[in-house]
Amino acid sequence: MDGNAIILTGGLLDQYPAKTAHGLIRGTERYNIIGVIDAKSAGKDAGEVVDGKNRNIPVYADLADFLKNSPEKAQYCLVGIAPKGGKLPEAMKATIAEAITNGINIVSGLHEYIRDMPDLADLARQHNVQITDVRKPKPKSELHFWTGKIKDIPAPRIAVLGTDVRMGKRTTTRLLTQAAEAAGFKAQMIFTGQTGWMQGRGKGFILDSTYNDFVSGELEYAILSSYEESQPDVFFIEGQAALRNPSGPCGSEYLVSGQVKYVVLQHAPARVYFDDNEELGIKIPPVSTEIQLIELYGAKVLAVTLNTAGLTLEQAREYQRQYAAELGLPVVLPLEDGVGRIVDLVKEVLEKETTAV
Repeated sequence: MDGNAIILTGGLLDQYPAKTAHGLIRGTERYNIIGVIDAKSAGKDAGEVVDGKNRNIPVYADLADFLKNSPEKAQYCLVGIAPKGGKLPEAMKATIAEAITNGINIVSGLHEYIRDMPDLADLARQHNVQITDVRKPKPKSELHFWTGKIKDIPAPRIAVLGTDVRMGKRTTTRLLTQAAEAAGFKAQMIFTGQTGWMQGRGKGFILDSTYNDFVSGELEYAILSSYEESQPDVFFIEGQAALRNPSGPCGSEYLVSGQVKYVVLQHAPARVYFDDNEELGIKIPPVSTEIQLIELYGAKVLAVTLNTAGLTLEQAREYQRQYAAELGLPVVLPLEDGVGRIVDLVKEVLEKETTAV
């Protein structure tokens, strides 16, 4: 663990753009989260704001409030939002400058790099503060092309794909990894986004900031290096975007380059349009057709998981029953019920793969 950290959410803690903060609040092996800076939710517990579970992470109105009232000091300040376009809000820039002045290191997963902002970079040098831009691409000399060695890895790969962006794929991937470990399996997670890096579980890379020619190779390399280091029984791989999302199609890399043969498909029944944006005018296709598409790639969908945002629990249960009857597959509510049912299916996969060998 790197040290104590606070998270900046700029009044968005209770909204989708703070999904990075949501993931960190739910769990991280890299940082010890000791507070969130969010004027709108100040005075509350961050866990209760995110999903109704108290996690003893207080929310402060501003950095001055944190510095005055927190019993612990922070070594890191994490940018906890992922807004469209990935730009740093101007109001948050002032808070980051304040954090730097107080000797707190900055970590950001935005597309706009803080190290490229002359005023903040100069301030960081003055105060001997480190700025980490998680999404900054590695030099090409450190990137990998696809080699085909993935075919020699015996451990099954299970990708958590989704029917759209912001579905909770990373959260479900973490839950599956943790549940598989609790069930006695050696499980490894492969993260593919900035929040996964900040959470610090497993190996991975930042897919959407990797040069396109190297995406397949970096995915393969993450799996190869993880297998060489840990020899896991099974991999759980975090998906990005969706196969048919026109603003960011993604998924075939996992199925083809990662040689993924098993999929958990995440869907949000309350969402009608891609990007949850009616103005785009493009509706999310039926789940059944997404499963058919995945099967055309040669992979098997083990289960469907539901993101219940915008639904009452009663409504979510009704969708659960409908999809189970329609698809003939297990349908699971990960946050409400856990993922033990899927781990039972993973056990069957491992027994089948072992028998085949």
